[in-house]
Amino acid sequence: MKKVILLFICLFLMVGLSVTNSCKKDNKIKGCTDIDSKSYDATAQEDDGSCLYDGAVVFWYDQAASDGLIADGAISLTVYFNGEVVGSSATSVYWTAAPVCGDNGSITVTEDLGKVKTHAYSLSVKDQTGHEYWNGTVNVDANTCLQSQLLWSASKK
Repeated sequence: MKKVILLFICLFLMVGLSVTNSCKKDNKIKGCTDIDSKSYDATAQEDDGSCLYDGAVVFWYDQAASDGLIADGAISLTVYFNGEVVGSSATSVYWTAAPVCGDNGSITVTEDLGKVKTHAYSLSVKDQTGHEYWNGTVNVDANTCLQSQLLWSASKK
């Protein structure tokens, strides 16, 4: 009888341990484990691919660019980001230092990057007549504010 009870206790312990171990595997909290993500979950123990990112860029120019634009006959500028108008400004309005994303009067773009940490976008800046002064590609990185200065040179005319 003692052998039967001992066998029963051993079987009970083995089944209990296997159930306990399998439960531990299923109890891991899943979520975004990347601290740089806007969807970061501090309680997550296992990354589930749900991390999402934002990035921003602010466009600006200084007095030299403003003076050059005005001398060239430009009255206003329109900024196109990936083909969409994101802002406009009088050419007489300039910055003495780089603005921070979202500063009053700045042309700031915030992009939802989805699940990637960096993305390239097209940029075009045109005056009121459609003359393009700047164009190119801007890389927007997750959780950053890129301060993109539009530099003036005599070749812009």
